[in-house]
This record gives sequence, C-alpha cells and structure tokens, in this order.
Amino acid sequence: VWPVALVALLVVGGIYGGVFTPTEGAAVGATLTLAIGLLRRSLGWQGVKEALIQTAETSAMIFLVLLGAEFFNGFLGLSQLPTVAAEWITGLGLPAFGVLAAFLAFYILLGAVMDELAMILLTLPVFFPIVSALDFGLSGEETGIWFGILVLVVVGIGLTAPPVGLNVFVVSAIARDVPITRIYRGALPFLATDLLRLGILVAFPGVSLGLVRLLT
Repeated sequence: VWPVALVALLVVGGIYGGVFTPTEGAAVGATLTLAIGLLRRSLGWQGVKEALIQTAETSAMIFLVLLGAEFFNGFLGLSQLPTVAAEWITGLGLPAFGVLAAFLAFYILLGAVMDELAMILLTLPVFFPIVSALDFGLSGEETGIWFGILVLVVVGIGLTAPPVGLNVFVVSAIARDVPITRIYRGALPFLATDLLRLGILVAFPGVSLGLVRLLT
C-alpha cells in the first residue's frame, strides 16, 4: 500500500507544486510504478510486454483520431464552414442561450455514442466560432473559457447518459454479475447532479469565471 500511496503523493505533489505538467506527471507515475513492480517482483517481463503492447495500441488509436481531426480542420478551413455557419445563425436573430442549449444537448447525445476526444476535436472548430459570435454579456476571452468548461461538463454527462453511455458499458464489462439496468439506476443520481451543475454554470457564468477574473 505504501509504495502506491508514495507514487500518488509524488505525482500529485509534483503537479500542484509546478515541478512538472500533468502529462509529465503521468510519465513519472508510470515509470515509478514500473520500477516498484520490477523491484518487488510482482511484475514479470510478460506483464511488461503486454503493457507495452496495450500502450502502443492506445497511442495509435489516439494519433489516428488526431490525424482525422487535422484533416477535418483542413476541410473546415478551405470551406469556411464555421464562418458561414456563425454568420447564418447570428443573422437568424435566435436567442444566444437558446443556441447554446441546443449545442449542449447535442453534446450530451453525441457523448453517449462517441469517444470524448474525437467528439471535442471534430465539433469545436464548428461550434466555437458560432458561440464566440453570440452575445452572452461576456468578453470574447471569457466566452471562450466559459464555453470550454461547459463542453467538458456535458461530455462527461454524455458518457453516463442513457440509452447508451459508454462509461456504463465499461462498468458493465468490469462488474459482469451486475445487470446493466441496475448500473443505469445507480448512475441516475450522479446524472441528476451533473445536470444541476450544468444549469448553474449556464445561468451563472461567474461561477466558472471567478478565478479567471481574480487572477487577471
């Protein structure tokens, strides 16, 4: 137990202490865990090999998603779709918060069936210019930060929202003896509190921008 607690303490302390970034902290944690496993002989070379293979597969998947997003962004740049869409929506005279609510609902539905990284990379280049062009009573920088926080919240909601919810299926795969309907029922209180939190962040942008305003 103590080695695991020590690794967690070093990683979290290093990140909050400014010694290294979260990405570097992940590398430090993985290296320390590998060293502890080898020294205590609880991790054999076969386990190391399997871990490296899984890491390579996951990294390849992420890079393919990034590559696809890069091609998609190039298409958006050539077609000027975000600019045209922003001009069209603002020209309709729709309420800014109505457009925002539609975007957030779309994210929740999409998050139920799509990986969060791919979803963010493929939708933000289209949605962000539109939201930036709308008037929420905030500065341009504040609108960008606020919308980014909202996107992260709704992506998390989508991962647990019925009828799909990718995280629900992950839990179901781990706890095979628990019916998926019971997992959904267990997730409902968390889903309700997440929706309440989202409503507060939308109604009161200052809640998510207070620290930013304080530091600037």
